[in-house]
Amino acid sequence: MQEYRISREEMLHWCSIPKEELAQHPESKVQHFIMKKERQEAMNVAADMMCEELVRNNAAGRPTKWVLGSGPADHYPRFIERVNRERISLKNLYVFQMDECLNWEGRKYPLGVHKMSCEGRMRAQFYDKIDPELNVPESQRIWPTLEDLDGPDRLCEQLGGIDTVWAGVGYKGLVANNETPLDPYQRVTLEQYANSRTRVVYCTPDNIIQYSERDFGGCYDLCNPMMLTIGMKVMLSAKRAVYMITTGSWKKTVLRVAMFSEPTLEYPVTLFPKYVPEVIFCCDRKSADHPLSYDEIILSNENMGRD
Repeated sequence: MQEYRISREEMLHWCSIPKEELAQHPESKVQHFIMKKERQEAMNVAADMMCEELVRNNAAGRPTKWVLGSGPADHYPRFIERVNRERISLKNLYVFQMDECLNWEGRKYPLGVHKMSCEGRMRAQFYDKIDPELNVPESQRIWPTLEDLDGPDRLCEQLGGIDTVWAGVGYKGLVANNETPLDPYQRVTLEQYANSRTRVVYCTPDNIIQYSERDFGGCYDLCNPMMLTIGMKVMLSAKRAVYMITTGSWKKTVLRVAMFSEPTLEYPVTLFPKYVPEVIFCCDRKSADHPLSYDEIILSNENMGRD
């Protein structure tokens, strides 16, 4: 069976939809589309949703099981402030860390190198700022490790799956570090990818360019060439996925692909609406406002490279 691939016509159609029509668009595959004027407003919505889920589960005596990343992180300050002020306990929270950077020899970076250590960055910006009386127990902070690659998958199954994935998304649809498989010698099907486990992956050239531009002024020498990432299996066990898409021009197209496309390995984020019952987008107007949605850009046959 041939895997679905996005056509040029589909891509241009999705990109031409005005941002004001996205929330109620009949072709959308996501349950909720929340658009705020500014980036921080959208991130605050996600932070408040995190607090509400914890309060609800704590009141019911249920554990809360999340997948979190070291970035994006603009929602963490509001979340942490509310946790500390409102005394929201994280003692029954399990946090599955998305990924970890590896150097060219496949080794982790020291924790103090926060740009290169996801664990170090997460400790500094998240765990270290929470009142110890409320904080997540160390044993419930699940970091992917080279010593026990199957650990996150095994614990996720024991706990009965994830409650919510809180994530950003790469401009080509990566979630954690699950990118489009590019190895010409491996044929990975959509079903195999949906069941992928924690593993070591090489960063694609596109991803390295993106990271170098964002974090290192275009100096790609400083980018990590490999990642240790949880697989799609853990994340697709979730009841809900909340995506924070607030970084402007890089995300205008992937936002629409994630909303409208059938599942495809071209954009791994498109697998979520198929497997996860509730998918929510929190974005700002800039990230939702695609240039192809304006009349002055004519989607003519000439512009599409046709005779």
